[in-house]
Amino acid sequence: MVPDTSRWKTSPDYDFMDDLSVSDLAWECLRRNEAYQTDYSGLLKSEQAGQPLPQALRQRWGLRFRRSPQSQQP
Repeated sequence: MVPDTSRWKTSPDYDFMDDLSVSDLAWECLRRNEAYQTDYSGLLKSEQAGQPLPQALRQRWGLRFRRSPQSQQP
């Protein structure tokens, strides 16, 4: 089976990844995961937003944060 490369970008767009730490690289991969995006969106819409991350999400995604999550607006 050949991977679908139609949505890939050019190599220079990903050159920054060469210098990422392991945790930064993991975050770059995780944040692109559609299932994670769905879970995170649901969390933001719930009454749990701003609270510690629920145990189920921590276990599902292997996440541990030192601070509360904050939305980053461009």
